[in-house]
Amino acid sequence: MTQRLTRSRDKMLGGVCAGIANYFGWDPTMVRLGYVVLSVLSAAFPGILVYIIMWIVVPES
Repeated sequence: MTQRLTRSRDKMLGGVCAGIANYFGWDPTMVRLGYVVLSVLSAAFPGILVYIIMWIVVPES
């Protein structure tokens, strides 16, 4: 059976970063930290927009 990307119930805001971490088997804290760093380095707006879109599109587990 294939694994699906879903938002995690272990969430800080929408569960998107934790869901990505669960999908790849990574530590959720590191994914969240990487997301924040990447968002800040890209002037924050695109990162926030992508997060909101994923929050809407990715189903909850």
